Amino acid sequence: MRANWFITFLTALSFSALATELTPDQQVAKTQGLVFYNQFKTTLAIPKLRIAADAGDQEAQYYLGEAIVRKSKHMTSEAQGAYEASALNGNIYSMIRLAGSSDDLCVTMKNCPSAQKTPAEWKKIALEKAQAEASKGDAEAMYLMFRLSGDDKWLERSAEAGYALAQYRLATAYRSGKGFFLPPSKRAEAVERLMKASAEGGYPLGMMGYVEVLASNKQFDLLRFWNQTAAESGYASAVFGYGSYLSKVPSEFAFPYDPVKSYALIFSLLELDGGGGMRDYASDKLPEISEKLTPEQIEQAKQISKDWKATHPPLSYFPDKL
Repeated sequence: MRANWFITFLTALSFSALATELTPDQQVAKTQGLVFYNQFKTTLAIPKLRIAADAGDQEAQYYLGEAIVRKSKHMTSEAQGAYEASALNGNIYSMIRLAGSSDDLCVTMKNCPSAQKTPAEWKKIALEKAQAEASKGDAEAMYLMFRLSGDDKWLERSAEAGYALAQYRLATAYRSGKGFFLPPSKRAEAVERLMKASAEGGYPLGMMGYVEVLASNKQFDLLRFWNQTAAESGYASAVFGYGSYLSKVPSEFAFPYDPVKSYALIFSLLELDGGGGMRDYASDKLPEISEKLTPEQIEQAKQISKDWKATHPPLSYFPDKL
């Protein structure tokens, strides 16, 4: 199972072919850097990503730029260089970041690094590349066309083509009142259809969006399945929810009572000390659960937590790539 998630994890992160082949050590560094990045451990992510970025990996270059900007709150010379190297290797995400640099905080601070191309030039290149890929039926490229153009038609096309993130985004937009439906009941049907498709496409936020739909429909068997599946994907919010439900008698959605497993899952979230608030939620929840356990059961739960970590994908907040 460990090998399977590792392959899936790397495949899902890459939009286009890698510009260079990494050595095993460089690949490990990149993977560790991405895990730290997705856990909001930016300081730890940067040196790991830098190893693969310096080797010419365009995906690592993009995420290095993202991590540096996240930490510094503005574009720096190193971030700019990482984005440009990635963009020159064909990474559309980096092109989009460079296209939006005219709105960066560095403009207000009047300390933006020098650039190889203007934001307008990068946007033109990004549009051309994304359009070319979209014309071949690439659903992710269609989503990037939406991000570049703001045209909802591209979001709809991406969702129809099966891109799980676009399906989630479109469902969320419909749920918030966007779009016109006649009769109005068709809106709820569209949201359910898209959230279900996103969940089945493997997107953890889509899984939890579908859980909300299932709660409204009182389809508790399916709700429990998708909440557990999202937790098993490593999605931190789903792990917290799943673990919390297991500690309740009776459970709101008929989850089985298992306080030992509940403690194990919530305990695993303590490693998320880089931000996002999940560590605080877990710290507040654990004393409540521990009241129901013996010291021996708590030790058992900690071992279960260790085993869970060894056999499941790393915990992640699954932040939007853009």
